[in-house]
Amino acid sequence: MAVQINPSILSADFARLADEAKAVDGADWLHVDVMDNHFVPNLTLGVPVVESLARATDTPLDCHLMIEAPDRWAPQYVEAGASSVTFHVEAAAAPVRLAREIRAKGARASMALRPATPIEPYEDLLPELDMLLIMTVEPGFGGQAFLDIMLPKIRRTRELISKHGLELWLQVDGGVSASTIEQCAEAGADVFVAGSAVYGAEDPAEAVRALRAQAEAVTKTAAWACDH
Repeated sequence: MAVQINPSILSADFARLADEAKAVDGADWLHVDVMDNHFVPNLTLGVPVVESLARATDTPLDCHLMIEAPDRWAPQYVEAGASSVTFHVEAAAAPVRLAREIRAKGARASMALRPATPIEPYEDLLPELDMLLIMTVEPGFGGQAFLDIMLPKIRRTRELISKHGLELWLQVDGGVSASTIEQCAEAGADVFVAGSAVYGAEDPAEAVRALRAQAEAVTKTAAWACDH
């Protein structure tokens, strides 16, 4: 599976979002963190900003909804221009119905798990999804340290994906950097959200290229990729 790098605009300059989108030329997606100050203790942006950003960039938007009532709000982000919408299973009332609605509206459906949420109870839901997001920090703030205790969970998730023969992307978000991306790739992740590691770099586009090269080198020899 192809490695994908998704810079998180949570670490970008919100006053210059259009320019910051251009600064990561070569990125696969722009990761947009939507927080409501209820599901997580932080408030970021909403539908109007996503709508404006979608008009300002050709890079597809990967919206991560850290919000309550995603069943109500997620479809609006597809309408605003998001090409992928991630909801948290802990907040969704009907995750299968929501995933199907997101897909029906023309976007990729993705489900996120907080660090303490196990993957195993949701094994039967995996065919309904295009991507699964394993949080490698507690959601709510950028710049946190990577939780290496999530690596076994990434491995178990990759095993479930392989067991069912699914073309499901496995994303990691939180503390992904030059010092942690190789561990994530070896464990089975193929989509990497990077915030401060990209936007905190002198040359964000070069940071994207360097992270991609690191992940690709590991993926070539990773046991899960060889088995796929």
